[in-house]
Amino acid sequence: MEARFEGVRFAYGDHPVLDVPELRFAEGRVTALLGPNGSGKSPLLRLLAGLERPAAGRVLVGGNPAPAARDSVAYAFQEAVFLSGTLRANLDLALRLRGLSPSARRSRLDEAATACGVAHLLDRPANRLSGGEAQRANLARALSLRAPLTLLDEPLAGFDERGRGQMLAELPALLRRFAGTTVLVTHDRDEALRLAEDLVLLREGRLRAAGPRREVFAAPPDPETAAFLGYTLVPTDAGLAGVAPGGLRPGPGDFTLSLHVEQVVDLVACVEVAGRSGGRRIAVEFPSDHPLPAPGEQVTVSAPTGMVVTFTKPAPEPVDRPSRASVA
Repeated sequence: MEARFEGVRFAYGDHPVLDVPELRFAEGRVTALLGPNGSGKSPLLRLLAGLERPAAGRVLVGGNPAPAARDSVAYAFQEAVFLSGTLRANLDLALRLRGLSPSARRSRLDEAATACGVAHLLDRPANRLSGGEAQRANLARALSLRAPLTLLDEPLAGFDERGRGQMLAELPALLRRFAGTTVLVTHDRDEALRLAEDLVLLREGRLRAAGPRREVFAAPPDPETAAFLGYTLVPTDAGLAGVAPGGLRPGPGDFTLSLHVEQVVDLVACVEVAGRSGGRRIAVEFPSDHPLPAPGEQVTVSAPTGMVVTFTKPAPEPVDRPSRASVA
């Protein structure tokens, strides 16, 4: 199911939160809403769910206004919230509210709980689940609805490092199996690139980039977006250059920098050499078997042209000088 924003503005009281002239979430694809804290990701998700109404413009889900399309939407909130009772009762309630028959509820509940790894917890009190168990159950509740539009707010929050790695590997297959169109919120670049086909980047409530992940990542529109995506920004005569993550390597190349070394850190698999170039601190991974510099030395590092984007300095504003007649 396709979803669209048309001329949408949204505010909390007098505080503007979102200004999105146009945005489309393509049917059958996974889109990640990416941006720093406070950029408007969760409010945008709530608008899609029909839980908030825009101050201006329209939010359409399958061609219908979002509030009227709520039965087409499944929403997993960032923090799992359960009523008293067993996990089975909580998952069953979501299905019962959608009007499914008892046999259909049992089938969907068991299938989603098994796929999400919580089938063995179904008869446990829902409010006694651990953080990771609760997040898996939260996901199972949303996916059991098999909604045309599935919304996930920070689906990997609440997991420890091991559980997060497992869910990061499992979630793409779960979405293909149980979800139609999916929109998920994250502030983590790597999560977005692993989970989503399309990226939407927000900053201060405004759309900075949207499209297939490879296109968005390869052509950030401005230095702030590039920095958020992990690019290393370096001053040049023309403005700024952004080097894609992992693009810098020791030695000369297409785009070469001189790095004044300040710190060398052994990370076992590689060595991080950090220092300053053009007044900016940057870090470069050196292979562990590469000759290593010492703090205080100057070393040459470089990146291939295909991993560098440039941002030119804006032209200076023209100065309006008064005419002689006006001065007189």
